[in-house]
Amino acid sequence: MKNLWKEKILRGERTVGMFVNTGNESTIEVAAMSDMDYVIIDTEHGPFDVESTAAMIRVMELHQNTTLVRVKDSNRNSILKMLDVGAKGLIIPQVHSVEQVKEIIAYGKYFPLGERGFAFARGAGYGHADHAKLGMAGYMETCNRECLLIPQCETLGALEHIETIAAMEGVDGIFIGPFDLSIAMGIPGQFDAPEFRAALARIKAACDQAGKFCMVYCKNVDFARERLQEGFLHPTVSCDYTYYFNALNKAVAEILA
Repeated sequence: MKNLWKEKILRGERTVGMFVNTGNESTIEVAAMSDMDYVIIDTEHGPFDVESTAAMIRVMELHQNTTLVRVKDSNRNSILKMLDVGAKGLIIPQVHSVEQVKEIIAYGKYFPLGERGFAFARGAGYGHADHAKLGMAGYMETCNRECLLIPQCETLGALEHIETIAAMEGVDGIFIGPFDLSIAMGIPGQFDAPEFRAALARIKAACDQAGKFCMVYCKNVDFARERLQEGFLHPTVSCDYTYYFNALNKAVAEILA
């Protein structure tokens, strides 16, 4: 098992992805065939659960593209099942404390990093995938290396402890949720406010210091370009329904022009 998106990160490449909130196997296949480097299936805000997510992951794998999942919460079953069906990485929302991150690592990483429950499930090819044939130790080592845990920094608790969280063994990267973070800071949507820009810089510095990657949600292309100029190499730009809506309106405007 190889996480092709992780390999791009390790090579220092810039990558672009999007959220999937309304998709099914057909629409996510189009995303897989595009130049997007990854998609994030959003089971926090989207209507998906484990079975539909597994089906979309299969489609992405057919095109050798990387699927991440934003889980609905940090509970054990939410983390365990999405890894078992083959997610190559998890975005974990509403992280408030170092202790919570310790639990996330325990649920999402195998021994010796964590306590993830062992099973040759769909993500292991039901025991027939190459990495499942390496024996228990080799399989667990591969999963710990290739299946990424990415806490989301969108609360004051996460921001306050971001240096500790980013440096924790078992945390692979950090995802910035600017909307909820700005709300938590008492400045909803004020992304140009000095204190918000300072928070972004602090999170990035913590990731850089720990040798971890830093992702950030971007509401549009202009926001993504600004973040890229600031050194955020992995913007997640908008989501499927926004692209669909904009494409429809653009087509109508061009037809009626």
